[in-house]
Amino acid sequence: MINNKICGLLGLARRAGKLSFGTESCIQEIEKNKIKLIIIAINAAERTKMNFKNICNKKKIPIFEILNIDEISKAIGQSNKAVVGIKDINFSKEIIKIINGGEAIG
Repeated sequence: MINNKICGLLGLARRAGKLSFGTESCIQEIEKNKIKLIIIAINAAERTKMNFKNICNKKKIPIFEILNIDEISKAIGQSNKAVVGIKDINFSKEIIKIINGGEAIG
């Protein structure tokens, strides 16, 4: 249920042009301070997970390990994507709210 809501929001964010996907693209957008939230697949490579956790900690960007590569890929209409970055604060707040069980934050 939670996964379906998150996938739905990822799809909306994609259509609205508020999403960055793929490792290289997300890193570039993080460096430009455009990313508000990172979602990384639970079955992503450990090296990729550690890399993004380190980058996000330095930049103080929330990061969640949720969904799998197939779910993320299907939600955004791409193939084999393990990392997505949300560039819109409202989409990111809504996704975090869903992950935290409906509690609004910041």
